[in-house]
Amino acid sequence: MNSTAELLDRVIADLDTVLSDDALAGLSDADRVTVLQGAGAVFRRVEAVIVETIATGDAADFPHSAGCRGLNELLQRTVSADVRGASRVDRVVDLVRRPVSLAGERMPARWSGLRLALLDGVVGVAGFLAATGPIEKVWDRLTVDQRLAADVALAGCARGHGVVVDADDEGLEADEPGPAPTPQDLKALAEDLASMFDPDGEEPKDEDSRRRRGITIGRLTDGVHAIRGYLTPEVAAQLQLILDAILNPKGDGPPMPGVHFAPSEGAGAGAGAGAGADGDDADPFNSDPRCVLDDRTAAQKRHDALAMVFAIAARHSDMPTLGGSAPVLVVNVDAKDLVGGMGGNGGWATIPGSGAHVPVSVAAHVGCAGTIQRVLVDEGRIIGITTTDRVFTVHQRRAIIARDKECLIPGCHVPASWCEIHHVVEHARGGPTHTDNGVPLCWWHHRSLGTSGWEIRMDDGVPQVRGPRWWDPDERWRTPRLSVLRNVHVRAAPMRV
Repeated sequence: MNSTAELLDRVIADLDTVLSDDALAGLSDADRVTVLQGAGAVFRRVEAVIVETIATGDAADFPHSAGCRGLNELLQRTVSADVRGASRVDRVVDLVRRPVSLAGERMPARWSGLRLALLDGVVGVAGFLAATGPIEKVWDRLTVDQRLAADVALAGCARGHGVVVDADDEGLEADEPGPAPTPQDLKALAEDLASMFDPDGEEPKDEDSRRRRGITIGRLTDGVHAIRGYLTPEVAAQLQLILDAILNPKGDGPPMPGVHFAPSEGAGAGAGAGAGADGDDADPFNSDPRCVLDDRTAAQKRHDALAMVFAIAARHSDMPTLGGSAPVLVVNVDAKDLVGGMGGNGGWATIPGSGAHVPVSVAAHVGCAGTIQRVLVDEGRIIGITTTDRVFTVHQRRAIIARDKECLIPGCHVPASWCEIHHVVEHARGGPTHTDNGVPLCWWHHRSLGTSGWEIRMDDGVPQVRGPRWWDPDERWRTPRLSVLRNVHVRAAPMRV
C-alpha cells in the first residue's frame, strides 16, 4: 500500500501536468470556470490535510520534535505560510482537535460537523473561521444543545443545505444539497444564530460600546489634525450613509476645500448667539439649571455632539441624496420586539449596512427623533405597501432593503442601499412598481442580468433566483438564504464523529 507521502507526490505530479505546456492557455471561458471549481476543491482538501495532520499529532511536542519553537514557525517553514496564515490554521486546529480520553479513545471535536465538512472539502480554513467566529464569541453563554445545533446548522449550510429545521419534529430536516455558500454567507448565518441563541448578550455589548465611545482630535501636525476614536453602531451607520451620499458616483461629489462666503439672513443676527443669560459663554452640555454635574468625558461629549451634527446634516436640504432619498438612518426592528423591548422584556434590532445588532432601546430612540415606517410582512412577503408608479418610491426602496438586505445574487454582498431596484417583470410588459415585483441588484449584476445566466422570479411575493449551470448543476429555483434567516428555528441532532 502506498504511503501518504507517495500519494501526495502523485497529486503533485498530476498538478505539474496541468501546469505544463501552456495547457491552461487554450481553455475556453467555460472550461476556465470548471478548472477554477476543481482547483478550489483541491485547495480546500490540501488545507484539510494540513489541519488534520497537525490536529492528530501531539499539540505540545510535535513542533518541538521538528526543531521549531511552535506551530506557527513550523507552518511558516513547511508550507511557506506567512504569520497571519499560520495563525489562522492554528485556530482551526484548536477547534477540530479530538482530545484523547484516559481510555485512549478519540473524543468528539469542539466542532464535529464542521470538521467533517472540512475533511470532505466543502469548507476551507476561511469558511471554517467565518462560520465559527460569531458563535465562539458567545460560546460560554450557550447550552450544549445550542452549541450542537449551531454546528449542525452551519455544517449543513456549508454543504449547500438550506437551514430548515423544525424544533417539534424528530431529527434534522434539510432540503436537497444546493450550491455551496461563500464564507460571508456562513458568517451571516452564524451571526444570526448567535443573536437567536443569545439575544440578551447584545445589552452588555451595548453597555461596553457606550463606555468606549469617544472621539479625540489630535494636535495640528503638518497642516492637518488626526482624529481617533470609537463610534457606536448607529452613529457609524449614519456617518457611512452620509459619506455614501456625498461620494455617490451619480452625485457631484464633495465640495472643493476652501473658504466660501455667503450673505447672512440678518445683520448682527449671530451676535451673542452662543452666550448664556448672564452674557458669559455657557457650556452647552452643562446648562442644567439644577447644576447637576454631567459625568460624560470630554471625548464622549464630542461623540454625542457629532451624532447631533450627523442627524441635522442628514435631513438638511443641501445634503446629497442616496438612491433618490436623503441618507436617513434606518433601524429595522420587529414590531413584537419593539413593544417587548420598550416594556423591558428584551429584544434586538439591526442596522442595515453594518449588520450590527443593537438593543431595542436604540431603535426606540431613533424612532422618537425620527419617523417609524411600518412594513407588514407575511411569510417573507411585503404586503403593506402598494403603488402604481414606475419609479420605486423612497418608502418602497426602504421596505425592499429591509427585506433583502443586499444584492439578490448569491455570494454578492453589495448592501441593498447601494443597489438599484430591478423590476422582475419588466414595467414595459405590465410589471407593477410594487414591492412584490422589485429586488435589489448591484450595478454590475443589474446590467449583466440578460447575459450572465442568472434568472430571477417572484414566488407569491418572495424573491427566488436560479443560477447558471456552473454554480448550480441542478438549475433549481432557490430562495436566497439571507432573506429567510429571521424565520429559521434550529435544534440539535445526532452527528457522527
